[in-house]
Amino acid sequence: MFKKILVPLDGSKLAEKILPRVEWLAKIHGAEVTLLRVALAHTFPGMDPVQHQLNAVREAEEYLAKAEEWMRGVGVSVKTVVRYGNDAQEIVDHARDREFDLIAMSTHGRTGFTQFVLGSVANKVFNTATVPILLYRPT
Repeated sequence: MFKKILVPLDGSKLAEKILPRVEWLAKIHGAEVTLLRVALAHTFPGMDPVQHQLNAVREAEEYLAKAEEWMRGVGVSVKTVVRYGNDAQEIVDHARDREFDLIAMSTHGRTGFTQFVLGSVANKVFNTATVPILLYRPT
């Protein structure tokens, strides 16, 4: 039985494809959903790193507010969290620290050289999380 579902979102439409599946799970199990966005600002010389970080967090909060509105509109109990740092590690740490029952996320489906170069957040989460994971690969 899932009572707390963590849904990491990266701001892409592909990542959001998991939301209808999470809606279904949340309604069946009476679960609370937490939408998580990990913000990380890459700074360059001459940029104010603090301001850049604040902008990244603000953008993440605005994005999650829209996703939260949709989830509430379909009758799901939802809250949002923004964390700052390494995406996969922050997802795993949040799931462990807040005792989530499930991590549900879309995968971008990268393979081969692209995955080697860019990495896969879903793969990193899958290999390090201590809670069950639902990976959805949209077509």
